[in-house]
Amino acid sequence: MGAVQTFGDRLQHAMGQFGPVCVGIDPHPGLLESWGLGADADGLEKFAEICVEAFDGCVALVKPQVAFFETYGSAGIAVLERTIEVLRGSGTLVLADAKRGDIGSTMDAYAQAWLADGPLGSDAVTVSPYLGFGSLAPALDLAEANGRGVFVLAATSNPEGAQVQRVIAGDGRTIAQTMVDEAAARNEGAEFGSVGVVIGATLTEAPDLSALNGPILMPGVGAQGGGPETIRDLVSEGMLAAAVPAVSREVLRDGPSVPALRARLNELQDAFAFLRK
Repeated sequence: MGAVQTFGDRLQHAMGQFGPVCVGIDPHPGLLESWGLGADADGLEKFAEICVEAFDGCVALVKPQVAFFETYGSAGIAVLERTIEVLRGSGTLVLADAKRGDIGSTMDAYAQAWLADGPLGSDAVTVSPYLGFGSLAPALDLAEANGRGVFVLAATSNPEGAQVQRVIAGDGRTIAQTMVDEAAARNEGAEFGSVGVVIGATLTEAPDLSALNGPILMPGVGAQGGGPETIRDLVSEGMLAAAVPAVSREVLRDGPSVPALRARLNELQDAFAFLRK
């Protein structure tokens, strides 16, 4: 039996084929209303179906925001399961934006939920390292074994994040830099690693990403103020090909028309084409 193809390799191939943009499925109540849908499980399912129709097979990475599905309880989780199944079944990579983080057997259970072959099993998951990077070991190890990916929150753009992320540790590094460096260590030896980091596209400065050798997920593009110029300011020239701009409302506000959603996505792919050159 051959080696499992890594998430990093699959993501690089998909970005080369479709462009660098990651598009979110964020069924915010305001978006449901603007699409003429109810803020209930039925509206959620219709929203997800439209997103799948619009993005399946034409984008490198789709990122469902798990919280907006969880709010509807078991019915919402069932919609999320079907969404993941359909997207992955056709070869579209799925990043579950779940931001999980815990210790020991609990972290292992989160890893099994999102990075194994169960109903929520995705190609990658976002995780929070702020119980210590070592607490992520169950997710990192399972992801490596299964050819999946992990995106570690490092430097987020919310103002509250600075309270932890910009603290200077005893070795002189910020906590955010420590998280990037730990992710880089997990990627050593790979052609392109499967442990990515999350860096807010609206930050004024970012940690040193030069040694990461893995994907840089950059949320906050579009409606939140991030764009090509902010990414150029945050990511060095040598790392631009690893940047993955993440958009949601900037595309989704053009729904529920599938052609309109695709047209806006294509505009953004063109705007960020410089990342793949």
